[in-house]
Amino acid sequence: MSMNLNELHAEPASRRVHRRLGRGHGSGRGKTAGRGTKGQKARAGGHVPAYFEGGQNALVHRMPVKRGLHFRSPPNKVKPATVNLRQLGQFPANQSVDIETLIAAKLVDKSARQVKVLADGELTHPLTITAHYFSGSARAKIEAAGGQAIQVEQPSTKEP
Repeated sequence: MSMNLNELHAEPASRRVHRRLGRGHGSGRGKTAGRGTKGQKARAGGHVPAYFEGGQNALVHRMPVKRGLHFRSPPNKVKPATVNLRQLGQFPANQSVDIETLIAAKLVDKSARQVKVLADGELTHPLTITAHYFSGSARAKIEAAGGQAIQVEQPSTKEP
């Protein structure tokens, strides 16, 4: 079955009928043509922008201004989960502690991709701790207790 161009037509109700404005009061849209009487929106070319708040100080002007490098962070930056030394005291002496161990002990969230060890609290027995980051004082306290602080090597993001 072939079709000719003169047989093509739009589906019923697929095209809206254009409302003819200002064609006399009998049309129901005469005189002011649905724009009301006077005012900015009744004029030709007169419109109010979506961000206009009636003369009130606009939202964009009420927001605090934050400029500079300290207020910008790279997109999708991974923030490490933090663990304090007093939390690590629950592990027995000479145990190896890494991110899987911390997730199993529910000290960090299971979605954590990096861990940083902080120096809050004391460590009384030696532990071998493997993490992505250590604060300087945390590393010193771990080594003073006879343990090891092993830092995980980060994959290089820069190409040679």
